[in-house]
Amino acid sequence: MRRRKSFALALILVLAGLAPAVFSRGSDTTSKPAPAGTSRAERGKYLVTIMGCNDCHTPWKMGANGVPEPDMSRMLSGHPETMKLPPPPAPSGPWLAAFAATQTAFAGPWGVSYAANLTPDKNTGLGSTWTEELFIKALRTGKHFGTSRSIQPPMPWYWTNKATDADLKAIWAYLQTIPAVVNHVPDYQEPPAPKPAPEEK
Repeated sequence: MRRRKSFALALILVLAGLAPAVFSRGSDTTSKPAPAGTSRAERGKYLVTIMGCNDCHTPWKMGANGVPEPDMSRMLSGHPETMKLPPPPAPSGPWLAAFAATQTAFAGPWGVSYAANLTPDKNTGLGSTWTEELFIKALRTGKHFGTSRSIQPPMPWYWTNKATDADLKAIWAYLQTIPAVVNHVPDYQEPPAPKPAPEEK
């Protein structure tokens, strides 16, 4: 009996000692303010990385071990202008969409959408036409330039619009610092018009 009490007491002391570590480890997953001295662009780099922007806006290539990986020499430059695509397959059964091998072009009932060039190139990226205000407005409204056509899948603007203005401004600041890549992304293609139903005789 005394041995059991000693074991129970030892277990309580061990757990009591571990409790701060366990709870502090859990608190690490919560959002924390950036450390003092972190620039807006550094915060933006962190956000772009964890939000998966490279998943679609950086062309993918086959890696050395036969596993696809992002081609960081073309980081965030969007769908390669030199990659011409055949007509996409029609959705069939539960298959709703088709993705290009580069993971930068996407076809579905909405048409064909291409990942945009997010580099600061003046002619083909965010360099001259876009402003911080237009960028934030687009991510808030899901509209190209914040006013024109809808931004198509798979761009998750309905989640990015939950970000704070400070975080969206940080993302914009970071995108202005990355290498500019000249790459004219194709325009969005609307789905073909539905065929009229045959007339009844």
